[in-house]
Amino acid sequence: QVQPVESGGGSVQAGGSLRLSCVVSGYSNSRYCVAWFRQAPGKVREWVTTIYTGGGTPAYAESVKGRFTFSEDSAKNTLSLQMNNLKPEDTAMYYCAADPTYCGNGRGYMSWGQGTQVTVSS
Repeated sequence: QVQPVESGGGSVQAGGSLRLSCVVSGYSNSRYCVAWFRQAPGKVREWVTTIYTGGGTPAYAESVKGRFTFSEDSAKNTLSLQMNNLKPEDTAMYYCAADPTYCGNGRGYMSWGQGTQVTVSS
């Protein structure tokens, strides 16, 4: 059973930075898709970024492009989301999702983490 586990959320002032981590274990194949989604109160869950592990180039939502960087440490099965120049509108619960083959920006990922809260104050 694959279960992504997120960590690293917290509170920060606008313009600050946070780094989220997602540990994914259980895949027999070393290549799979990992994504971050976020959901603010009263809003639908939105896609943030996706990476195909093993050297794939991350894709980003326009709202975070240039501010967020998604990277992987394959030795540790850990994927990191570096978030810089955070804005109050980035406030949300952030979820890590994984799938052996689906790499899109929809809800087609098979495994989801429990989420980690990010709060950005103005």
